[in-house]
Amino acid sequence: MRLCTPASLFLAAVAAILPTAAPAHAEAPPPACAGVDEPDFPLTTRIHGGPDSYRAGGGFGTWYLELTNTTDRSCGGIHPVVVLYDDERALRASQPVLEFYTADRELPHTVRFETTDEDELVGALADDDAGFEGFTVEAGRTLTVKLRLALTSDAVAGEVVATAAVVQRNEDDGDWVGQSDEYRFRIETRAETEPEPEAHDAEPDGAGPTYPTPGDSRLPFAHELSGTGIGGFVGAALAAAALLLAAGSVVVLLGRRRR
Repeated sequence: MRLCTPASLFLAAVAAILPTAAPAHAEAPPPACAGVDEPDFPLTTRIHGGPDSYRAGGGFGTWYLELTNTTDRSCGGIHPVVVLYDDERALRASQPVLEFYTADRELPHTVRFETTDEDELVGALADDDAGFEGFTVEAGRTLTVKLRLALTSDAVAGEVVATAAVVQRNEDDGDWVGQSDEYRFRIETRAETEPEPEAHDAEPDGAGPTYPTPGDSRLPFAHELSGTGIGGFVGAALAAAALLLAAGSVVVLLGRRRR
C-alpha cells in the first residue's frame, strides 16, 4: 500500500473527518478489534471490481471493498478510509465524488475528502448526519461494502492509485486495523475520449457560385428552397416555365420553316 503520510499524522487526519463523539444513544463503545500483543492487522481488506478508467465529468464506476475479520471476536466501529494518490499531485479534494452504501438504507452516503501534507486525498466512510456509527464485521466473517466513484469535469488526465486504510474508532482516538491492496485507474478527459472532427477543404478565396454542369438537372439554388413552404411550388413553377420556353422555341422554329 502506498502511503506517504506517516501513520501518526495519517490517523490525526482521519480523526479530523470521523465523528467527534459517540452518538447519545450509544450504550457502550464498539468491541475492540485489535489485540494488544497482536502485530498483524485483524482485518484483511481487498478492493475488487471497478473500471480501468473514468472520464472527467462522466458517470459513476462501481467497485467493492471486502473486510474480512481474521479474529475470533467481533469488530465494530469500523471506518474504511479511502486514500487517493496521483503522481502528478494534480487531483484536488473537490474533484472525486465517492459514495458508499450501507445495509440499513437505499440511498448512498457521500464521502468528504481532505488533503494531507503529502498531497494525498483521504476520505473516511462516515456520515454524522445519517447516524452511521461504522461497520461491524463479525468474527471470521467477510463484509462487502459497495462504493461508486466519479470525477468532476475539471479533473485533469492522469494515473491514480486508490487504497483503503481501515480504522476503528475508539472515542476520540483510532486504531489502524487493516489496509487494502492497490486499485489503479486512469482519469480521461473529454478531449482524449472524443474523436477529432474530420477536416474539410476550405473553399478558395474569391470562388464564385457553383453552376450545374451540362447534363446536370439540379437547379443551382434548389437547396436554398428546401425546407421552406414554397420550395416545392417554386421548383415546379420554374420547371414548368422551362418547358414552356422550350415549347415556344419549337413553335418559333416550326413557324420559320413553314415560311
